[in-house]
Amino acid sequence: MAEPHQTDTHLTVTREDVIAIVTFNRPERRNAFNLAMWRRLKEIMEALSADDALRCVVLRGAGGAFSAGADISAFATERGSRAAEDRYADMLHESMQSIRLCRHPVVAQIEGICLGGGAGIATMCDFRVGGETIRFGITARNLGIWYPYAEIDPIIQMVGTGVVAEILIEGRIFNGHEAYAKGLLSRVVADAKVAEEAMALARRISEGSPLSARFHKAAIRKLRGPLPITPEEDRAVNDFAQTEDFQNAARAFLAKQKPRFVGR
Repeated sequence: MAEPHQTDTHLTVTREDVIAIVTFNRPERRNAFNLAMWRRLKEIMEALSADDALRCVVLRGAGGAFSAGADISAFATERGSRAAEDRYADMLHESMQSIRLCRHPVVAQIEGICLGGGAGIATMCDFRVGGETIRFGITARNLGIWYPYAEIDPIIQMVGTGVVAEILIEGRIFNGHEAYAKGLLSRVVADAKVAEEAMALARRISEGSPLSARFHKAAIRKLRGPLPITPEEDRAVNDFAQTEDFQNAARAFLAKQKPRFVGR
């Protein structure tokens, strides 16, 4: 039985022996992340990474969904201007990378919706266990958002540029079998078996040498080397916040209307 370890409003951390379980606990919003949640996830992952007693971390969502990604309804207060977008993007990047940089292997337990930033979180993990009927994709194009280099790169390393083009440019949303065939999932199981298989995987990982697991995780990351982009190119990703397309699409989303893109 997992015991409470650390809680706050929308994120909880429990422990099952040497496994930490982080739950996104905002089911009324399909576990969509606002800025405070991105910040809290970073704090949690950094604390777990520093815990030598741990051997694996499992990320999951409450209420039958992994995460619908960024909370679009919070854009009006948290994003929109270039300065606000720069602050938001910095925190989102640090939060995403805290998963990738965690010393311990991280397993994503994917049920239901796994879209946008939720899929981004999943692709930062070392393993992804998904159900047959999940919806997995990154919907940045639907809002005129430009997905960041550092969060695109791990997906390219995992599945190649062709699949990334399907995700980011075509806007494909995959079910579990499609995501597995594309290489986005480590394994696909019946929806009712996702939690069981994710925890079984975490236990199998935990049976091995933790020093070996930490070394190999770091080695896989380090062999990629630095990204071939300049700081100016990296910061320019946030220019979308000044476009008519993004501003109109954000309003259309909240009004439950289809956005009309004009290329400005």
